[in-house]
Amino acid sequence: MCRWIAYKGAPAYLSSLVSKPAHSLVAQSLHADQSKSTTNGDGFGVGWYGDHAEPGLYREIRPAWSDENLKSLCAQVRSSLFFAHVRASTGTAIARANCHPFAHGRHMFMHNGQIGGYRLIKRQVEAMLPDDFYDHRVGTTDSEAMFLSILARNVAQDMIGAVATMLKDVQNLMLQADVTEALRFTAALTDGRDFYAFRWASDDKAPSLYWREDEGGLVVVSEPLDDAPQHWREIPKGCALVARHGAPVALACMDAAMRQAA
Repeated sequence: MCRWIAYKGAPAYLSSLVSKPAHSLVAQSLHADQSKSTTNGDGFGVGWYGDHAEPGLYREIRPAWSDENLKSLCAQVRSSLFFAHVRASTGTAIARANCHPFAHGRHMFMHNGQIGGYRLIKRQVEAMLPDDFYDHRVGTTDSEAMFLSILARNVAQDMIGAVATMLKDVQNLMLQADVTEALRFTAALTDGRDFYAFRWASDDKAPSLYWREDEGGLVVVSEPLDDAPQHWREIPKGCALVARHGAPVALACMDAAMRQAA
């Protein structure tokens, strides 16, 4: 499993979360506390919004702890909305195209989890993508396929519903293939303005996810960045955190959305 962080708020240097905290994302890449995989060394990536509608990306297959360019970049890049991710592969190749975050137009996405038995239903999952989205697919991960499948739905009107429908469709494919492994989806998704974080699984083992909001902004993390757990709130299993522009942070029930998508 992977580890990730997302930030939305006043402009901040990426280093404030990626490398400086005691339990920063770089530190988690070498030793995670709440992950099935203690080491997350199968590549990393950062994505941020600046003067353009589309996000900038820097992704690399080296472990985050050993890439000197990452430290330099994070000390220089300042953004009001950024993602960072360290990867532990669940079976697909270690390649730059498979490193998170993924971007398509103004949207950016990263994921921790898996489609259980993905090799058995990969062709069917990719068949859910319309041609224009399939042509944009450059990697081989289940994460990228889910991201593009979400965007092919009515995200402008109902992002929660689009994600729930995608998950329901994938779950049905798994059932048809008699897959017994779990579908786990702890993910972050944004259009550069509104931000969503999801914590859902088909079993009771949804990967960990926490959030904190203060005068600086909103931080969502796979695990706390410090030794002060009282500063962090756990996103409940089966829920999505929603931070729309100009609106207070809210929680939505993914289980309810899944039932509506049935």
